[in-house]
Amino acid sequence: MRRNLDEQKSLVELAKATAVRAHEGQVDKLGAAYIGHPARVAGHARALGGSPEAISTAWLHDVIEDCEVSAEDLRNSGIPETVIEAVQLLSKRPGQSLEEYCADVRGNALALLVKQADLADNTDPERTSQLDPVTRQRLAEKYRRTRTLLGLLQQPGP
Repeated sequence: MRRNLDEQKSLVELAKATAVRAHEGQVDKLGAAYIGHPARVAGHARALGGSPEAISTAWLHDVIEDCEVSAEDLRNSGIPETVIEAVQLLSKRPGQSLEEYCADVRGNALALLVKQADLADNTDPERTSQLDPVTRQRLAEKYRRTRTLLGLLQQPGP
């Protein structure tokens, strides 16, 4: 039992270290170090009751899409296939519609939990209030639509 807990802790630490290296030097829309975003998403995933695999996926959710990291790189570093699959689903592909992306994410419980955590961070009023009004409105509409397509928000009825 102790070995399993140590393995789970080491998976999260490996994912965190990988994300920190991958996002080094990147900044977010507000000019802050980008790694703060995966850190907050990992915290949201933990708060949602996420497993060590979910927390690891949260740390890594943007590395394939936004960094010079491939699924093979993750595999070679010892990240389990379940996490890699979820990270791939969370990585938007060129030409992929939002509907296709959300359908893919919705079909994987691990990816869906992490996307829910990602949306929680992306829509945090404390952070969004610092954006200009046009960007804030555009993102609010985008994330509302994403939540609806993921089945996390019910569409208003007639």
